[in-house]
Amino acid sequence: MDLLLKDKIALITASSKGLGLATARQLALEGALVVINGRDEKNLLEAKQELENDLAAQVFAVSGDVSHPDFPTFLMQEIQYHFDGLDILVTNAGGPPAGTLDDFSNEDWENALQATFLSHVRLIQAAKPLLMKSQTPSILTITSAAVKQPMPNMILSNSIRAATVGLTKSLANELGPLGIRVNSILPGWTDTERVQKLMQARADANHTTVAEEYQKQACESPMRRIGKPKEFARVAAFLVSPAASYINGVMLVVDGGLNKGLF
Repeated sequence: MDLLLKDKIALITASSKGLGLATARQLALEGALVVINGRDEKNLLEAKQELENDLAAQVFAVSGDVSHPDFPTFLMQEIQYHFDGLDILVTNAGGPPAGTLDDFSNEDWENALQATFLSHVRLIQAAKPLLMKSQTPSILTITSAAVKQPMPNMILSNSIRAATVGLTKSLANELGPLGIRVNSILPGWTDTERVQKLMQARADANHTTVAEEYQKQACESPMRRIGKPKEFARVAAFLVSPAASYINGVMLVVDGGLNKGLF
């Protein structure tokens, strides 16, 4: 199926690694003009080179931290200068650390709020004028399946990502009349560097190996495995594409059936 993404301008934040990079790759494969972002300039340039070498695609990169209040405005100014518009915004940010209530100070909560919630707010605010120029504007927030089924030892993520889901649904209603679709993907356990670090932390705490922790997590899924970044990315590419033009306000769980609820 043609997703009608050729020459669409797509910004994916926090995309030098993990789900963000996989999404950028898939959108580029579909013919979109991709803008990637990351706070580590070295990693970002490596990701840009990887995509350009693998796909023979031109990739635009802007380094910076989306948790910094002023950066989203700067990022959109760069896109305005180079492209004079934006069709797709994928808001992604690094997840907060694992831990329980007693592990975190007020400052930890503030930092997690800036990175994991307010980054989405500011990016969307800054991008709205550019998206209004598009014939097929779309926003996708990347959150977590934890908003439906909280994960143990992940209190920051469980709490703050739920706010992004509330934001997404509210904006779907608010921006829908303007033609801007707003959806979210709630990924479950997917084999990214962040998950590898979480599995290492589990192994250290349980005096096991990383392989054993991966296997235990896999056994909780009906599919008996965790996801691959490209499986997430294919769903993301469809949701932001004009092919999904009547999908709005959806919180789509991509977790292999791990969530046991009806909705």
